[in-house]
Amino acid sequence: MSFVRAVRHQLRLNTFWAPRRCLATQSTPVEAAAKPDSISTSTKPAEPVLAKSSCGENTVLVGLNYLKGQPEVMAMPDDAYPSWLWTLLEPKQIPDDGPGGKAEKMRLRKANRQRIRESNFMKTQ
Repeated sequence: MSFVRAVRHQLRLNTFWAPRRCLATQSTPVEAAAKPDSISTSTKPAEPVLAKSSCGENTVLVGLNYLKGQPEVMAMPDDAYPSWLWTLLEPKQIPDDGPGGKAEKMRLRKANRQRIRESNFMKTQ
């Protein structure tokens, strides 16, 4: 295979495998804190305002629009979404309610599942 043919072949592969659009875009970080004025006498540092979502407002969400002839799905501002949405990824907080309670049952189930996994793994060895 000649050098020119190899380069052309590689270019065709690159254009075939190159993504047309990025599936996720990173939002620009919000300015951490405003610069303190010399007139201000406040000693408390300003807390940074963090964006809740991973993409900014009016970002095209690729892959959500699967129907032909429909407009692109755009990200809305963070305050347009319900407040419970931002708590979905937080770990569950289960109160320790003593022996025989929900927390102990969950701990025992988790330990039992792990023991079964280890037993199954040892059977394959």
